Amino acid sequence: MKKTYKIEVDCANCAMKMEEAARKTAGVKDAAVNFMTLKMSVEFEEGASPKEVMPIVLKNCKKVEDDCEIYF
Repeated sequence: MKKTYKIEVDCANCAMKMEEAARKTAGVKDAAVNFMTLKMSVEFEEGASPKEVMPIVLKNCKKVEDDCEIYF
């Protein structure tokens, strides 16, 4: 399953860090951040619940970029 989320991030480098953090999260198969549109696309592993995984993605993203935000 693939979903797109609105994000708040200040720079392209920060967006890249968020993308890397999201990809390393359990339950995430792949993630891509588009800084220009301020959107994050997340592809979830089979059987993973987006409602359970996304709070962990946000927590991991905040570890690398503490002022970022993901709206889900």
